[in-house]
Amino acid sequence: MISAKDISKAADLLLSGELVAFPTETVYGLGALATDDKAVARIYAAKGRPTFNPLISHVPDVEAAFALGEFSGDALKLAARFWPGPLTLVVPRWSTCTVSLLASAGLSSLAIRVPQHPIALELLRVVGKPVVAPSANPSGRISPTTAQHVRDGLGNKVSMILDGGPCAVGVESTVVSFLEGKATLLRPGGLPRETIEDALGFRLLDADTGVMHSPGQMESHYAPHAAMRLNAETAMTDEAYLGFGNFDGAHNLSPSGDVVEAAANLFRMLHELDATKPERIAVAPIPMGGLGEAINDRLKRAAAPR
Repeated sequence: MISAKDISKAADLLLSGELVAFPTETVYGLGALATDDKAVARIYAAKGRPTFNPLISHVPDVEAAFALGEFSGDALKLAARFWPGPLTLVVPRWSTCTVSLLASAGLSSLAIRVPQHPIALELLRVVGKPVVAPSANPSGRISPTTAQHVRDGLGNKVSMILDGGPCAVGVESTVVSFLEGKATLLRPGGLPRETIEDALGFRLLDADTGVMHSPGQMESHYAPHAAMRLNAETAMTDEAYLGFGNFDGAHNLSPSGDVVEAAANLFRMLHELDATKPERIAVAPIPMGGLGEAINDRLKRAAAPR
């Protein structure tokens, strides 16, 4: 159980420039004070993350978000509807924005989120400043959905880990950009595309390759150490198998074929299979509807050439 004393200690560490891992509803984040250039640089160093890959700034409420960037009418609509929640919005940053330019990779845009997790929200309230928090794992590797995943991946590179148990959603936030008057899906995630489009009343554009305005746009990402084979109906003799639906095995993302359950189990089961050190992990086909789009996005990047 996380106490008020734990939250206060974590906030003090963040305000002094240290790194703190904490749970969100999506995955565990590796937090640093977003307004501190050196603290943000420590995030990139601890993760081994390229500095052209922007970070998401986390704040406790919409008012704090509006102080950082310029929200169009459609961006305001999504913020009002889905925050707190697994949605990140990319907007133009105000000239007065205090977030380190390193956090946004020197761009004039900023990725912002209000997470839906009581520990994360209380920590952000106590800190009183935006906190950048990419997934708390080595860059490009499987994202952490438990505190133990953070310990295994980062060890003593993090000053404190707030253990809030397993993450409920299990995949990162959906990222939607509102730059240049366009609503663009940069990364599928914990909030389905269809739900966002219903709220907006129009279709989202798909991201073009080019400048990265948010995390999760690199071709190779979320990868286990083992190679991966996707859309596999069965496993070969040298493969571990990650099933879905009608599969009688220890690692089945969802025996009932529920993509929400599959998303929550995805990274945990990849961690477990990778720990057995197989040559390759074969993954059953996953339908694209709802959170299936986010799952397939993560699997495609995990299987990409490294």
